[in-house]
Amino acid sequence: MSTNSNKLLEHFRTYLETFEEALVRDAVARIGWDMPSRQLEPHRLPCLGYLDRAAELAPPNARSLARFLAAHRNELRWGQTYNAADFGAEFLTRYGWLEVFGTRGHFVNDEVAAGLLILGPGIVYPDHHHIAEEIYIPLTGGTEWHKGDSGFRLREAGEVIHHASDVSHAMRTAKEPLLALYIWRGGPLAQKSTVPGTVAQGRA
Repeated sequence: MSTNSNKLLEHFRTYLETFEEALVRDAVARIGWDMPSRQLEPHRLPCLGYLDRAAELAPPNARSLARFLAAHRNELRWGQTYNAADFGAEFLTRYGWLEVFGTRGHFVNDEVAAGLLILGPGIVYPDHHHIAEEIYIPLTGGTEWHKGDSGFRLREAGEVIHHASDVSHAMRTAKEPLLALYIWRGGPLAQKSTVPGTVAQGRA
C-alpha cells in the first residue's frame, strides 16, 4: 500500500476524532482501524478541480484532510454513482466521491463504508435513500441540506448531519462547492440508492 494512502486514512481518522458528538464518537469507536489495504488504480474526475477551493474553505480542524486531498487527488480512485441519463451530463462534471474504506475503497471493511463527497457549485443532488444509516460532516459550508419532510436548511462546516435508515435526503449547493465526509453503517454497503425515477448503484 502506498504511503500516501496510509496518510489519507490517518488524516481521515484524526479529523473524526476531533468530534465530541456521541453519534460520531460511537461510529469512530466501532471502526476497526487496522484494515487491510486494497490496491486500486487512480481514477480522476472533473470535479477534482473544486478541491483547491474546498481546502481554502475548510475550518482549521479539517484543513489538513482537505489539503491532503487537494495535493494527492490524482493518486486516488474517485467514483460516480450515476450517469448522464440519471441527472444530466452537467451534474457529472460537478460530482464525485472517494471511498476511503469499505467494500471497494482503498482499505477493506465489510462493516462500515466511509469517504468523501464532492459537489460543485450550483447543483442539486436530488432526493435519494438507502437502508444504511448515514452520517455526514460537511468540510465546507454554504450548502443546503434536506431530509424527510423538512425543507432545505443551510448547514455549516463541521455540523453533524444524520440520515436514519431509508430517510430520503438531498443537497443543494450555491456559489461554493461542497466537500463532505460520510459514514455508512447498519445496512448493505453496496446497496443501490433509490432515487425517484431511477435506481443507481453507489455511495453517499
